[in-house]
Amino acid sequence: MRRILSIALLLFMGVSALAKDYDIVVAADGSGDYATVQEAVNACPDYSHGRITTILVKAGTYRERVIIPHNKFRLHIKGEGADCTKLSYDTHAGMIHPVTGLPMGTSGSAAFYVHSSYVTFEGLCFENSAGPVAQAVAVHIDGDFIYFKNCRFLGNQDTVYTYGYWGKDRGQKRIYFKDCYIEGTTDFIFGASRAFFENCEIRSKADSYITAASTPKGQPYGYVFYKCRLTAAPGVTKCYLGRPWRSYAKTVFIECEMGPHIVPEGWHDWEGPGKPDTKKNSFYAEYGNYGPGAYGKKDRVKWSHQLSAKQAAAYTFGRVMFEEEDGIKWNPEDNK
Repeated sequence: MRRILSIALLLFMGVSALAKDYDIVVAADGSGDYATVQEAVNACPDYSHGRITTILVKAGTYRERVIIPHNKFRLHIKGEGADCTKLSYDTHAGMIHPVTGLPMGTSGSAAFYVHSSYVTFEGLCFENSAGPVAQAVAVHIDGDFIYFKNCRFLGNQDTVYTYGYWGKDRGQKRIYFKDCYIEGTTDFIFGASRAFFENCEIRSKADSYITAASTPKGQPYGYVFYKCRLTAAPGVTKCYLGRPWRSYAKTVFIECEMGPHIVPEGWHDWEGPGKPDTKKNSFYAEYGNYGPGAYGKKDRVKWSHQLSAKQAAAYTFGRVMFEEEDGIKWNPEDNK
């Protein structure tokens, strides 16, 4: 009897500790508060301006389309590891919308939507499992101050869509990726947001383009990759660092390791109707990169840039996020 009571006490203590650390627990087997991530998000308070709501998503594969609406902010959603907790859905741009009868399109193809702000994701895998059929977004991000830590993003064309843009008076929304893995085929990191990628692995699954920024005109920063690793699947030998989805695209790689799949010219202009003068208006730059795919000025396209040490110093996390020289207004760890 004493042994039974001891075991029961330990189990109770474990459950109590879990309840203390997390407001909501999601478990696919039904042992948590909810069995789906969407149910947990729906249960979070609306318009929380103070307290952060923490959600633990236990190990398992959750086959659902998740939407975090704009009124569900200040969330910390944590998995039990990006290799253990997977959020997966299989929609794509060519699918027909049941109401309109029209194709979903790129924006309608996402498996996971983030419309709110001040949200941290940690130890999760986001997957669009539609396969190489069309644009198929794994995560569509339209919020501000979004932080992904130790996450994986799996897909093919258009894996990560950094959609967010407030408009010309307020500028871009901000996203931070740290210690993440992102894979795809064509333009698999794309959009208008201001995004800082630190110590991430960026893996190409086909000969194509890694980024397709659509940085708005007049914005000083677009994508910054800092101390990242650019890798490729077997047989992939010809990848560009980026091409401009819109004419004023900005993308910079600093102190990154580049594999042999990166072509010597580095960048593509993608000029066409509605996008004149992309060579003149876009800004593609590098500093301190290394590895077989890191080429110098004589090999890269003439309209790209090799930064000086002084110029590269302007691409710190604080300056990219806030255009400030001293002080960081947002500490991503405060999201948690």
